[in-house]
Amino acid sequence: MPTFIIEREMRDIGGASPNELKEAAQKSNGVLRERSLGGEDVQWIQSFVAHDKVYCVYRAPNTEAIREHSRRSAFPADRIELVQHIIDPTTGE
Repeated sequence: MPTFIIEREMRDIGGASPNELKEAAQKSNGVLRERSLGGEDVQWIQSFVAHDKVYCVYRAPNTEAIREHSRRSAFPADRIELVQHIIDPTTGE
């Protein structure tokens, strides 16, 4: 399944409390469970929280599935990029 990077602009998200982040994760997980029941497999891998942005790694069949998850969860998806390749330090060996 394709991997995508999602950039979400979320003002002051870096200052969110652990409880606020937990609630956001629970909301996202709930929407993902609903989507899986509908036969569309979308997987949230991880997210990186910065000052005003969140960068999320997802696996999904297409960008439309990610946009639908964003719409249902009320989280923005300001930019969605298909990952073309994954490299790490061992790539240079």
